[in-house]
Amino acid sequence: MAMLETAAKPAARPQPAVQASEPDAKTGFRQFDLGKFHFQRDEYFVTVTWPTKQGPMQHRMSADAFLRALMRDVAWGFFYGLVNFDGMFGSRNLYGRVEFFAGRYNPAYHQAGLSYVEEFDSPIAMATCKAILKDWCNAGFDPFAAPEETGKTWAGTKSGDNLEAIERSRVATKRMPGLPGDSPLRDDLPVNRAFADVAQDEPVIEVEPGFEGKLHGFNLFKYLSRSDVTWNPSVTSVCRESLYCPTTEEYILPIIHGNDRVEWFIQLSDEIEWDVSDKETGKPRARVLMKAGDVAAMPADIRHQGFATKRSMLLVWENARMDLPQLYESGKLKPYPVEF
Repeated sequence: MAMLETAAKPAARPQPAVQASEPDAKTGFRQFDLGKFHFQRDEYFVTVTWPTKQGPMQHRMSADAFLRALMRDVAWGFFYGLVNFDGMFGSRNLYGRVEFFAGRYNPAYHQAGLSYVEEFDSPIAMATCKAILKDWCNAGFDPFAAPEETGKTWAGTKSGDNLEAIERSRVATKRMPGLPGDSPLRDDLPVNRAFADVAQDEPVIEVEPGFEGKLHGFNLFKYLSRSDVTWNPSVTSVCRESLYCPTTEEYILPIIHGNDRVEWFIQLSDEIEWDVSDKETGKPRARVLMKAGDVAAMPADIRHQGFATKRSMLLVWENARMDLPQLYESGKLKPYPVEF
């Protein structure tokens, strides 16, 4: 899976039904229901409502923060483990099914009986998430872009849409971009404003006769310099279940990621500061400042959120084995990779 790009749409397939209201007379935005969750937005905020024994509970998020988080949930297919939109609301991938939760990982709400969790078939939840993005993203607002690039176009009443931005589709990388028959290197994309000084030359590959197509290399820094998205891992090396997933980062990671496996981070350029907390309770565990050349392992029992003042490059090394969540939850694997 390489960088996001606008690709030809596949043949239309029957889509799960989405529960949505008519456009609001004042704001122009529709309201949506996913099971017993209710979603509503106005000029500035998204309000999520869920049932409890004490009556309906509500939680508000800034609309741009909600849409940036929702965009990652959609693009990543609900990702690995927890996608916390903030300290209250988010999703948990069950790989084929998905939980949405409110207050479940907020100890005060959960212990008071005010949390709520509901499980859905992934296609049903995905259809609703995509419908919300389509209706709530105004023209000019790209939830994948940095604030400097997309401005305040998210605010205000309904004003057009930005289907090109939210309907980007991933390009499937089988081994490595640029190999014959694999994903393209995307030299047609412009260099991002923050990476104007990145060298654009490619390595020279000399292969012995008979080994054509078996040895390959490309300029990863050039490749990332042309990425048009932020905080979105792009798979650029596939070796069985080992995935190299570099990404460019600017501003704030829109979600607080709760791991269900160990992630390795290699800082390729500039700096990222990470807030690391307990996955279950959200209690702070560490603050990590990664500079170019630093390597860190994010354990399987934490949640983390990154902050980057300047657009930077980060390599995330993932193990895509599907049995890892069960191995970590059962205690057969320790949540960290090394004991010192």
